[in-house]
Amino acid sequence: MDSDQVKNLIEAGIDDCEVIVEGGESKYQVTVASDAFAGLSPVKKQQLVYACLNEQIKDGSIHAVTMQLHTLEEWAKAKRFM
Repeated sequence: MDSDQVKNLIEAGIDDCEVIVEGGESKYQVTVASDAFAGLSPVKKQQLVYACLNEQIKDGSIHAVTMQLHTLEEWAKAKRFM
């Protein structure tokens, strides 16, 4: 499993999102921005992303995932400060 595959899985599972994936060797850092996160608790946001990756986590293709999750508005503001 590579970064592009992880990105494709997330994009397929969450509508209208921006995804950045870094890492490899089954350990990934993902940044996801989507309005699907609006009004959700941090745990609910993580659950949306994990739902996209559960099969790969179960089969060991993905061992660890760290996440930064934003609405599109939050992401636009965060990018200004990068």
